[in-house]
Amino acid sequence: MILTVTLNPLLERRLFFDSVELGKSNRSKEEFFTSGGKGINVSRQLNFLDEKNSALTFLGGNNGKILRHCLIQDKIDFTVVSTKSENRSADIIIEEKNNRVTTYFGLNSNITVEEAADFKHKLDKMIQNCSIVVFAGSSPCTTTDDIFQHGIELANRYDKISILDTYGSHLMNCINASPTVIHNNVDEVERSLGISLNDEKEKLEYLHQLYAKNIKLMFLSDGANSLYAEKFDFNYKVDPPEVNVIDATGSGDAFVAGIAFGLENSLVFDQFLKIASALGAANASKLTTCNVTFDEMNSYIEQVKVSTIGKKMKIIDDSPNY
Repeated sequence: MILTVTLNPLLERRLFFDSVELGKSNRSKEEFFTSGGKGINVSRQLNFLDEKNSALTFLGGNNGKILRHCLIQDKIDFTVVSTKSENRSADIIIEEKNNRVTTYFGLNSNITVEEAADFKHKLDKMIQNCSIVVFAGSSPCTTTDDIFQHGIELANRYDKISILDTYGSHLMNCINASPTVIHNNVDEVERSLGISLNDEKEKLEYLHQLYAKNIKLMFLSDGANSLYAEKFDFNYKVDPPEVNVIDATGSGDAFVAGIAFGLENSLVFDQFLKIASALGAANASKLTTCNVTFDEMNSYIEQVKVSTIGKKMKIIDDSPNY
């Protein structure tokens, strides 16, 4: 079973317009609420892959009540730590004629020390009962900044696979805790760590630095540009399919869901790398987030190109020789 951990869940209100005129009153023709946050997105996508999973998150205030309803609607199995603070929300403006999506985020939650401690306690219990744990998304405040690091250390202690996809001031501490797998977006890494990843050489050097931290699998994505990966000390370049991008929100989360799916089902590296990339591409071609079907994924999977960079892995013939 896969556990997803989201510290900063999001209540999304999606408003649909033909087009929007700035500075004027605009009337939506359709609206609905949905659950968001990177780990929750991963859980939703895993559901569409028929992969058993559970989500751990914070819920609080009136937004939390609506968010709970959305999680139930999405058929996401979840466990929560209740908070005094409201969950954050966002208005997502979708202009269908222009194929344009604009997001306005509200304020982050303010988690108390006691609530953070309760979250860590539940996390400890839940990690013991899963095979893979995904730590995804941002940290809402300073009291939650050490939770992902703590969770990675627990996963290592209990010999569980941990997948990290986060950014912000706590990223380096999370890296130093040595997750099994890490996925980063180039822009988020550059802003979080104050480094430059402008070309292939810099990207590969960054991946090798992660390998030195005892991280086994590393993935560095950059939107529609080539993705770079490292498995132990072997490097790969992935050229994603060309798609008509409608809304790329959650494509990284769909990618992470593919990695978790591949590891849970013991697929070979090249196979689940293609699955993950196809999921990310298919997600970008849709207005909705992380609800890619197998058919939608399969329509892109053969277009994913994976090539090795640098030294090649040796294939050893260990068949019996009589």
